[in-house]
Amino acid sequence: MEGLVQVQDILRKKEKIYTSVFLHPHEANKYVAQEIATLIRQKQDAGLPAVLGLATGGTPKGVYTELIRLHKEEGLSFQNVITFNLDEYYPMDPKQAQSYVAYMNSKLFDHIDIKKENIHIPDGSISPEEVNLFCAEYENKINNLGIDIQLLGIGQTGHIGFNEPGSNDKTVTRLVYLDKKTRGDAASGFFGIDAVPKQAITMGVGTILSSTRIFILAFSEHKASIIAKAIEGEITPQVSASYLQNHPNAEAVIDIAASSQLTRVSEPWTLIGNSSSYQLDWGDDEVVKRAVIWLSLHINKSILRLRENDYIENNLEQLVNRRGHSNINRMVFNFLSNTITGWPGGKPNEEYFSLSQSAKIANLNQENQGFSTREPQDYIIKNRTNTSVVNTRIKNAEIYPKTILVFSPHPDDDVISMGGTFLRLIEQGHNVHVAYQTSGNIAVWDDDVKRHMHFVKKFCETFDIEGADKADKLDEEVNETISSKLPGQSDNTMLLKIKGLIRETEAMSAARYCGLPVENIHFLHLPFYETGTVKKNPLSEADIDIVHDLINDLKPHQIYAAGDLSDPHGTHRVCLTSILGALERIKDEEWFTEENQLFLYRGAWEEWEPHMITMAVPVSPDELIQKRYAIFKHESQKDVAPFPGGDEREFWVRSESRNRYFTIFLYF
Repeated sequence: MEGLVQVQDILRKKEKIYTSVFLHPHEANKYVAQEIATLIRQKQDAGLPAVLGLATGGTPKGVYTELIRLHKEEGLSFQNVITFNLDEYYPMDPKQAQSYVAYMNSKLFDHIDIKKENIHIPDGSISPEEVNLFCAEYENKINNLGIDIQLLGIGQTGHIGFNEPGSNDKTVTRLVYLDKKTRGDAASGFFGIDAVPKQAITMGVGTILSSTRIFILAFSEHKASIIAKAIEGEITPQVSASYLQNHPNAEAVIDIAASSQLTRVSEPWTLIGNSSSYQLDWGDDEVVKRAVIWLSLHINKSILRLRENDYIENNLEQLVNRRGHSNINRMVFNFLSNTITGWPGGKPNEEYFSLSQSAKIANLNQENQGFSTREPQDYIIKNRTNTSVVNTRIKNAEIYPKTILVFSPHPDDDVISMGGTFLRLIEQGHNVHVAYQTSGNIAVWDDDVKRHMHFVKKFCETFDIEGADKADKLDEEVNETISSKLPGQSDNTMLLKIKGLIRETEAMSAARYCGLPVENIHFLHLPFYETGTVKKNPLSEADIDIVHDLINDLKPHQIYAAGDLSDPHGTHRVCLTSILGALERIKDEEWFTEENQLFLYRGAWEEWEPHMITMAVPVSPDELIQKRYAIFKHESQKDVAPFPGGDEREFWVRSESRNRYFTIFLYF
């Protein structure tokens, strides 16, 4: 099966739901879609209906895309298909953009030949008096027909459908109240949590379990923790997905990222035991690093102090026998030590320091070389002595200074996720450029627009600026537009432009504060993002063209790109794909060699696991304060960001917490 990760049964011991792990989500989606297609064809041959239970949200979209392809390219007919959707917000107008009726029509039903009378979705528009009767009738229809295949996602609280914590396996279709976390996860689609309905109509856990076959899908790192609880944890009403452990034909279909907290991935040695004949691949240094770091944290003992008995007592005797504990300790310690560098762009060589002071400055400030508002030559002269040797992982370390390009998916990811490294690269005199890939214009509160428009109006009045009357009229129009907006309604073009300008000026302010010259700040406005809604366009050649042209123009020695792919709307993933697509085109260019490096940074939504880190840049207390102040320049994201995701902390608090945790870990 394409993309399926093969695994021995011994490594499945803790998995109470059969689990298939695929290398990429699109391979998982193809697998599930093919299983559905097989069912539909078998039922057609038998002259019977195929009854599907369908889910909404971001997870099943790929399955629906593949089903549409099978219909259009391979003639798969849906004439015999009957569908029941899991849930719907209440109250909810079916014509509203956030309704699951609108979702299913746009993602699947409008593109296939299903009969309209065969589509069943809970009605969010009925009166409160009618809800109980509607739920009972919906349940009866399902019971009478029976669901052949039920498709599920999993929420951050472990819910399936809208069966929030506290839902047991006896629950049926009913009206429920939504958990605050669930509403928070949905807030991006409604442009704020206040517009998210507080109730929903949902199939019950018992209803779902009555299905003949069940697929539960989970993709990306942000689902890793909860899917592991559902698959390996105890059955509990607090995680309604855990009841799937009792179903004889349930299957979890996940990608590599979502599998990261399954025991088979995170600590497979605990499943094997010292006397087992099964051997992990202890010749793989990545497996060894993960095991040694796990052991160090598990028994709270520094790596160089780990003894042979520590390994044996924690199911790692095979590793000790294969590699020797002293050798392992030194190897992993040296690996972690070598990731630490105060010179992320490399360090100037002796030839540079043999130059006169004026020549050093000229060397840094010549065309296409580094310069900043922070007088980097003073920083270098002060800090070069008594520092560690150049990190050997920086392949082009002898090139100094470098041209460096930092890609930031949103206008604040650069300072949030790699602010310390960003400051260091600028201060060390490299020719640093930052490229903001999207405008971030949907993530601005309406009140911020009012505040900025008031400033524009008063500024024009105060300084008798020509066109002040136009500012007055625009201010009135803005206030009228905002006042007339319905909850969850998308912004018009005027508001999006203003919000985009707010994010742009904040990014300019933060980058300038870090010492970056204005001419080194680029706003790409990738077309895929500019829809004005949470739903984005597919990545296009036009997006890749823009990224390609910038890279080819600057010819950077180092590229930094966001590698935390768990942001609420998936923008980071699309932005990284655009960079990789551009590099695929550039790889045969004469200037691009193996010396050119791509580093992925994380911080806003998640952090790298220690064994995955290849470069760690220590941040001093003063630099941490500088980084915090740079984040503060993004005032529209301060206090309460429009889309904070599942973490309610402010971005600067998340960032500093992760900085401190990994500092403690690396120096443990």
